[in-house]
Amino acid sequence: MLFPIRDVIPSPTTPIVTWTIIAINIAIQIWIATAGPGAYAAIGAWGLTPASFSWFSVVTSMFVHANILHLGSNMVSLWIFGDNVEDQMGHGRFLLFYLACGATGALAETWASPASLLPMVGASGAIAGVMGAYFVMFPRSRVLVLLFVIFYVDVIEVPALFFLAFWFLLQVVGGVGRSADAASTGGVAFWAHAGGFIAGAAGGRLLRRRERSIWARRDRSAF
Repeated sequence: MLFPIRDVIPSPTTPIVTWTIIAINIAIQIWIATAGPGAYAAIGAWGLTPASFSWFSVVTSMFVHANILHLGSNMVSLWIFGDNVEDQMGHGRFLLFYLACGATGALAETWASPASLLPMVGASGAIAGVMGAYFVMFPRSRVLVLLFVIFYVDVIEVPALFFLAFWFLLQVVGGVGRSADAASTGGVAFWAHAGGFIAGAAGGRLLRRRERSIWARRDRSAF
């Protein structure tokens, strides 16, 4: 098992949008955890239920998480990859890109399980889009990861291309493996991840600012 810790590219600008999204997600999770049992109704009300699809739920579902582990894994990934992608796109473009990738992921999961009555929550589709953009923007970057193999634990550095491609492959394999029973069982929204990643990889090439591309070429030798 590989769990990312950080990448090797410092962001030359302050990732205002990335930090704001993280703060909003954390604040909502704290509210759900501290507001009493009634607050958990937000998971059903704000989550996206494919069988009763609505665009409002597509947006709200990106800011609600099932539990602290779900939130933590998503926010760590956004923290690692979001700052560099935001720097390349600019703040406004990045925000629209993030929401568009989340919507694409939601549509992909709805397509895979259109009759599902289970609410889908989490920012995974949007963050998968950020990872897809990072994949095409920083092909020579590296990622520091925690490696778990039974009782063996270590920190290693791997090429970002390898880590992100391996992660994407797992989503596709997982989606194929659970598509038959997705309407009646919970679990990971693999197709939301895969759809978001593909949208992010496409958007990463289209939305990159030219001046930031020059910076990336200048510092490529450092990777």
